[in-house]
Amino acid sequence: MAMHISLVGRQDLSGEIYRQARAAILNGKLRPGDSLTPSRELAHALAVSRSTVVAAYDRLAAEGFVTSRRGSGTFVSDGLARLKRGGRGRADGALRPRAIWDAVDLPTVFGRADRFDFRTGLPDASLFPHSTWRRLVARAMRASEQAEGSYQHAAGRPALRAAIARHIGVSRGVEAAADDIIVTSGTQQALDIIARVLLSPGDRIAMEDPGYLPPKFLFTSLGIRVVGVPVDRDGIVVDALPRGVRAVYVTPSHQYPLAVTMTLARRQALLAWAERNDAAIIEDDYDSEFRFGDRPVEPLETLARSGRVIYVGSFSKTLLPALRIGFLVAPRSLRAALHKAMYVSHWHAPTLMQTALAHLIDEGDFARHIRRVNRIYRERHDMIVQALKRDFATQLELLPSTTGLHVTALARSASVEQIAAMARRAGDAAIALQVLSAFAVRGKKRAGIVLGYGTIPTGRIQEGLRRLRRCFSD
Repeated sequence: MAMHISLVGRQDLSGEIYRQARAAILNGKLRPGDSLTPSRELAHALAVSRSTVVAAYDRLAAEGFVTSRRGSGTFVSDGLARLKRGGRGRADGALRPRAIWDAVDLPTVFGRADRFDFRTGLPDASLFPHSTWRRLVARAMRASEQAEGSYQHAAGRPALRAAIARHIGVSRGVEAAADDIIVTSGTQQALDIIARVLLSPGDRIAMEDPGYLPPKFLFTSLGIRVVGVPVDRDGIVVDALPRGVRAVYVTPSHQYPLAVTMTLARRQALLAWAERNDAAIIEDDYDSEFRFGDRPVEPLETLARSGRVIYVGSFSKTLLPALRIGFLVAPRSLRAALHKAMYVSHWHAPTLMQTALAHLIDEGDFARHIRRVNRIYRERHDMIVQALKRDFATQLELLPSTTGLHVTALARSASVEQIAAMARRAGDAAIALQVLSAFAVRGKKRAGIVLGYGTIPTGRIQEGLRRLRRCFSD
């Protein structure tokens, strides 16, 4: 690789080349076996004579830092692998972040997978259609060889926008045209551009409490004040929404993390509240493709008639989080501004993945994948529900849920601290789960557990729950 040497304001040119190359070797920037920039090339880049560079290289060789191979070049000596790497490192710096970032913790729940993995928000990667996806990505790469290698429209590739419009029209009853779709790098980016377009610093936004916490930190980082609103078995408590709220963020089809579904009466009440208060509703329909009972519930977007609902979706649960592809359905009044917000913040999602995903949807492979995994997730859901009702009835109250990739159970008598202690024992038993108290937005923490079944193999569920039962007994 090209080696950076600075000779600005330096007198001993050969000595500076020697010292900076030696430092790069000792700091590990140049590793054993790495080649140094050829002397002629480096001399040209530094505007010095070649003999100046050769003298520095000869000094490095004499001290054993490098070896020369005739016809091949100069390389860092292999024997230096045993040297202790050191160096000054980067200065701490005088710049300081805003205080909001002190309150944000990077997630650790996705750091490692235990043998009995009941974490939420994760699909089963082994079920992903890998061979089909490789074929479609290869096709997209071949097509891109003939395409102009430039930036694309901020809203995303037209083919994917049309495919998404058809998909949500068929699967969720959402009436949208391709022009209404904006492709994003996941839900979080969709929320980011919505907030940039709709809300100003100091405005208030309401969200479910308990709820999905990353949006809380996102909104707060933009200077938006977050209000937590309680959730009961019918969904967000509309009567608890305060005045002066400009928008509300909800997960009505499968509330995260309580897993309840917002009733039709509560949906209608929320829409009426938005009308009375001139407010927006951001609907996150994150895993509603997976249903295991009851009739499908209509999204808020299909019930709204005044364009106050912004519908947000993602392929993180249906395919893989690693794809980083989501979308939103933009009301026409916001469409141009949302395009501009995408342009100034991210420009557009990766186009190669967009093209491959459009093919996956258009050729029916995505629908086949959903049907296949739905059967598997249904089996896992039923196993967990039956076990919780049978073996944990005295400790836990299971909340009803027939959608998505997780279920939630409230502690009947245990405190938040006791559930946290149980979760630590579960971790020692190779069980990964999440406690309900970790999802509190502003209000009182609730004692309970949240169990995901997206990533745990079906054959490990029963043993994992047996071990979990012992953790409660302890």
